[in-house]
Amino acid sequence: MPTQPVWLFDLDNTLHNASPHIFPHINRSMTRYLEQHLGLAPDDANALRNQYWHRYGATMLGLMRHHGTDPDHFLVETHRFDRLHEMMVFERALRGMLRHLPGRKIVFSNAPRHYAEAVLRIMGIHRLFEDVIGIEDLGYQPKPGIRAYRTLLHRQRLRGTQCIMLEDSVVNLRTAKRLGMRTVLVGGGLRTPSYVDLRIPNILSLQRQLGRLLD
Repeated sequence: MPTQPVWLFDLDNTLHNASPHIFPHINRSMTRYLEQHLGLAPDDANALRNQYWHRYGATMLGLMRHHGTDPDHFLVETHRFDRLHEMMVFERALRGMLRHLPGRKIVFSNAPRHYAEAVLRIMGIHRLFEDVIGIEDLGYQPKPGIRAYRTLLHRQRLRGTQCIMLEDSVVNLRTAKRLGMRTVLVGGGLRTPSYVDLRIPNILSLQRQLGRLLD
């Protein structure tokens, strides 16, 4: 592992906590989108949203494949926030930790770029990242599909072995490990799979564990 790694940070529930306010808002927005554009009742729209999410890893992919939905329109409409700053839950000490983290830093998210950049600005950390990779930059092919990772590596001219990926999703880390990346699980459930190199309770714990990753 080189002394100056490339850190690939997931966004939601890795750099900040999206579960209390942001994820419920996005889920409601997606359900409304299906109601309006597919003419579904609320319960049917919610069921279809969940069905596509479980089957394809993203509701948007199911809508594209089965209904010809324009992904850009979907992403704008479902990631609209009037008062995003009031919904944010994050650690104020994160900026200082990232500033002292050696190596390049990239955000690698299934979310749209405009939303990811807005979140980073509110946290005051947007200038600490070399690039922000959103779902549109991945050809609308989300993690954990291997195409997303290969697109990022090609775009950044990287090899998997140069990268350390931080995620709250174990399935996303499994693909990262296949490509030779070091893997860090942030939070997560009771199980730590064999393809996870390090598990930390929250993102601020990374600083104390650097020795285990950079040896």
